[in-house]
Amino acid sequence: MQFDHLALYGDRIADIYDDLHRHMADVGAMVSVLAELAQGGRALELGVGTGRVALPLAGRGIEVHSIDVSEAMVAKFKAKPNADSVPVTVGNFREVAVEGRFSLIFVIFNTFFALLTQEDQVQCFRNVAEHLTDDGVFVIKAFVPDLSRFVRNQNADVTLIEADKLMISATNHDPVNQRVISQHVAITEETVKIYPVRLRYAWPSELDLMAQLAGMKLRERWSDWEGKPFAAASTAHISMYEKVRLPSTGLKVSGEAASTGHISAYERA
Repeated sequence: MQFDHLALYGDRIADIYDDLHRHMADVGAMVSVLAELAQGGRALELGVGTGRVALPLAGRGIEVHSIDVSEAMVAKFKAKPNADSVPVTVGNFREVAVEGRFSLIFVIFNTFFALLTQEDQVQCFRNVAEHLTDDGVFVIKAFVPDLSRFVRNQNADVTLIEADKLMISATNHDPVNQRVISQHVAITEETVKIYPVRLRYAWPSELDLMAQLAGMKLRERWSDWEGKPFAAASTAHISMYEKVRLPSTGLKVSGEAASTGHISAYERA
C-alpha cells in the first residue's frame, strides 16, 4: 500500500514522539504566526501527529481540523486535554479528504516530504488549492536539502545522548529519486527499538513550481517563525502560498488552467 510507511513510522514512534520533541522552542512563535495567518477562519493541519501545534492553535480561538494516517498518533492526540475541540480525519493527507474550505492549511515538521513521489506532492498541492478560501494561505515548514551530509550516499548521526538513552540515525540517500531512507535507533538499558523514516525531499524552487501547477504562487518565504528572511545559508524554510488572482478580473485560476500555460503563476523567492 502506498502510504504504509507513513502509518508504520507514526505507529512505532507515537509513544515517545512528544518526549523526543519536548525541547522544541519555537512552538509558541509558530502558533502565533499560524493564528495570524488564519485571519479568524478555519484551519487544517496535514499530518497532525499528537497535536503539538493543532491544540494550542485551537486554544487561540481558531477552528482547527486535522488529518493523520497513523491511528497510534491519533490515539495519543485524542488522549490529551481538549482534544475533542479538533476533529481528526484518519487517512493520507495527499487527498485532503475533508469537507469545506479553509483560510489556512499547513504542514510542518518536514511532513510534506513523507509523500514519496513528485506526483503525490503535486497532487497534494492541487488538493490543497481546492480546499483553500480565495484569500487563504498554504504553509509548508521544511528543511533545505543539504547533500553535503552524505558520504557515498550514506550518513550516520548520534541524535540524542542522555543518562539512560542513546539515539542513532542511519541514512541511505537516493539522489536519483531525491529520497532518504533512515532508521532511527533508540537504545536503553532494557530495549532497542527502531523507527523507520522515508522522505522525498524537494528544494524550495521545486515547491514553487508545484504551487504553479496547482494555480498558486509564493506569497512569502522565511527562514524561521520569527520572520527572518530566507537566504542562501538558511537550513530551513517557511513557505507561504496563495491562489493566483487574475489582475484584470479578480478571478482565481484553477490548477488545471495554470498547468496548461494560460497564466504564469511563478514568483521567485
